[in-house]
Amino acid sequence: MYIFETSIRVRYGETDRMGYVYYGNYPLYYEVGRTEMLRSAGLSYRAMEEEGILLPVHSLSIKYMEPARYDDLLTLKVILKELPTAKIQFHYEIYNEQGKLLNTGETVLVFVDAQTRRPCRAPEALIKELEKYFPG
Repeated sequence: MYIFETSIRVRYGETDRMGYVYYGNYPLYYEVGRTEMLRSAGLSYRAMEEEGILLPVHSLSIKYMEPARYDDLLTLKVILKELPTAKIQFHYEIYNEQGKLLNTGETVLVFVDAQTRRPCRAPEALIKELEKYFPG
């Protein structure tokens, strides 16, 4: 299992009239988390795209427990529970500064060959980098 954490400060423009983070912004936070997770593993979306691999979102699910508010410093935990194959599944947990779980989510992205637009296997460099987190 690979677990990565990053922080996000809630900006005023991300909130609604109640001062809560607008529900549609959570997928954007997830994108920040998975992009930074890949970067921490020495990889990037840009590099994969330059090598002809695209990663469209196949599915998204979100569960809201408590609202995040303007100026909160959030901790976004991104978890990979299994090595990617032709898809990669990210699990997310968002916590406030008090350590309270505010939100959970999941996205499934599919590796797609940019020329054929057909699913393909995860890049070998990604598998090789992540294998160390999945012993056995």
